Amino acid sequence: MREKVNARGLSVGFYSETCPSVEAIVHETTAKFVFRAPSLAPALLRMHFHDCFVRGCDGSVLLNSTANNRAERDSFPNQSLRGFQVIDAVKSAVEKKCPGRVSCADIIALVARDAVSLVKGPRWKVPLGRRDGNVSMASEALANLPPPSFNVTQLIASFAAKGLSVKDLAVLSGGHTIGVSHCFSFSNRLYNFTGKKDVDPSMDPNSQSFDVDYYTLVRKRRGLLQSDAALLNDNATSAYVDLHATASGKSSFFQDFAASMVRMGQIGVLTGTTGQIRNICSVVN
Repeated sequence: MREKVNARGLSVGFYSETCPSVEAIVHETTAKFVFRAPSLAPALLRMHFHDCFVRGCDGSVLLNSTANNRAERDSFPNQSLRGFQVIDAVKSAVEKKCPGRVSCADIIALVARDAVSLVKGPRWKVPLGRRDGNVSMASEALANLPPPSFNVTQLIASFAAKGLSVKDLAVLSGGHTIGVSHCFSFSNRLYNFTGKKDVDPSMDPNSQSFDVDYYTLVRKRRGLLQSDAALLNDNATSAYVDLHATASGKSSFFQDFAASMVRMGQIGVLTGTTGQIRNICSVVN
């Protein structure tokens, strides 16, 4: 039976009758990739975020561009996305068992959860029942995805526009603990911060890479992205950083992260008879 249907029409156990083995299939397939290449874990988490912030969590980030349309995945913010082959492999495995039942949008949400848990992160129950969108435009990715150069005021506004709180911002930023970054995302902090070939003065000169202790690094001014460092410039986000930069506060982070991921996964979902269940995630039916 389905559990706990929420106001947005999603429920834990949505496929309990139509595809009861879906979560096992997703986990097994995702594990094969992540165990071979652990760096895919943050990439798959990032893909879920990039999907949900543009048109909602509808799988639109997976659609290929066409002759008449440049899709989200080819926009500048998404050109560094990785892991599409994982989604395709999971979708193929699910289709063999349950053809036409499970949406690509739900698969992204499940894969992101499993990828995090496979690298010793939290595991949470994912409300399911999303359907896939038919529209994907590169211009909307540019307009909706917060760039790494955003200050804390801009970040708060960006998250608020999606129904996410300041706490969600602080918590979800912690996902950077398992990631790496491309040079273009932070090079301005190193070489030309104010246009005078200078270094961002708020950046610790000993910071060279991320560590698993994200909040400790941010507190020490070693956050790699400008948006990481920005968390120190708001009372609420700075307080969250302070709490989780110490051993006494770390026990609550997994629980907070799981709750924020569930909230993020509800942004703008299509349910019921809206959208479709794509047969192949990269093209509309």
